[in-house]
Amino acid sequence: MNILDILSPDAIKVPLEATHKQAAIEELIDLLSLRGFVTDGPSLKRAVWEREQQRSTGIGEGLAIPHGKSTSARALTMAMGKPREPIEFGSIDRKPVRLIILLVSPADRIAEHIQALGKVSRLMTGPQFRSSCYDAKDAAELYELFRKSEGIDRPAVARG
Repeated sequence: MNILDILSPDAIKVPLEATHKQAAIEELIDLLSLRGFVTDGPSLKRAVWEREQQRSTGIGEGLAIPHGKSTSARALTMAMGKPREPIEFGSIDRKPVRLIILLVSPADRIAEHIQALGKVSRLMTGPQFRSSCYDAKDAAELYELFRKSEGIDRPAVARG
């Protein structure tokens, strides 16, 4: 799996306006809705928030990976946001979140959904890569980090 197959440069927002967890998740879903990656933002918000209520997706080291499955997702897709200031997310290490990576998929794409979660998690375990993401000044710089991590030498092209 290649991250760039599910991440579009126009699905990254730096900085996020949100100052708390639910608003940050909703802001990223709104971004996906605006770009046409999902057809029903409100139902996706409910699905992702219900998942978040089961257990926080703040996985530690300043990263959260909220995720959900919904019929409103046209395909497996991802959005990223970097808050202006770290956000309390109920993370396992009790540290606030500096980067939020939202992953959504159609309900029938379970294997790909799990594969994408694993890929993002493995990529973000590298302290140098993670730090570079947290230091990114804008969406283009954040996208470029992921592009380079995939070893891809292609220009950023918006999907949708």
